[in-house]
Amino acid sequence: MKIYKAIKQDHDIQRDLCDKISNTSGDTEERRELWKKLKKELEVHAVAEERYFYSPLVDSDDMQEDARHGMAEHHEMDELIEEINDTDMSSPHWLATVKKLIHKVEHHLEDEEKDFFDKAKKLYSEEEAESLAKSYETTMTEYRDSWPASIPGKDE
Repeated sequence: MKIYKAIKQDHDIQRDLCDKISNTSGDTEERRELWKKLKKELEVHAVAEERYFYSPLVDSDDMQEDARHGMAEHHEMDELIEEINDTDMSSPHWLATVKKLIHKVEHHLEDEEKDFFDKAKKLYSEEEAESLAKSYETTMTEYRDSWPASIPGKDE
């Protein structure tokens, strides 16, 4: 498997969780569980994706701007996650902020799948794309298992 397919599989998980959480209301067990799963997926994915997709591209003149843009969007998502964590789940503001996050996630996934992946395919060899996927998947598994402690800078 290549890095693009590995990332796309996780994008599909994120899309599913975004869809499910946007159809919840109030401070319910379902909403709490979906939020925990979405937050975990976004945080773990951002770390692994930056390490195994974006970081190697920063040195490329052709992808440096895109790589920095993608990492900046991860930071924006982190800030929205913190705002959501600090908001009462039964508040209308909570769902409004989740919807902002979902919009940001959807935009980010579209950038990658419709633009960045095609550009990266011109830079990564088949072997590099496969090697990066293995490292990415290993990190995803390890970080999912030890989340939230696995997320650098998180002290939950």
